Amino acid sequence: MLDEGQTAELAEVFHLLGDATRLRLVLACLAAPVSVSELAERVGASPSLVSHHLRLLRAARIVRAERRGKQVFYSAADAHIRAVLTDMVEHVTEPAEPE
Repeated sequence: MLDEGQTAELAEVFHLLGDATRLRLVLACLAAPVSVSELAERVGASPSLVSHHLRLLRAARIVRAERRGKQVFYSAADAHIRAVLTDMVEHVTEPAEPE
């Protein structure tokens, strides 16, 4: 069972992923590291808005940053994040069972 702090942290992760733009950003980072400019292009948002969302996601340990020269590339923080999101994508894309 989670303690109160862990429960609050988990709730914050789900809260952050409840925003469609942030969720699209994380999904775009699942396969390989992606630069801020490419992420902005993929989600159709300004680089400054993308950077703001990435700061929040990074603080919650949902994504991680890696500097390569002057650019910063973002990827899913770990296998847990990758697995949860991959499983949920499979869940929402599978056909519904007839009732």
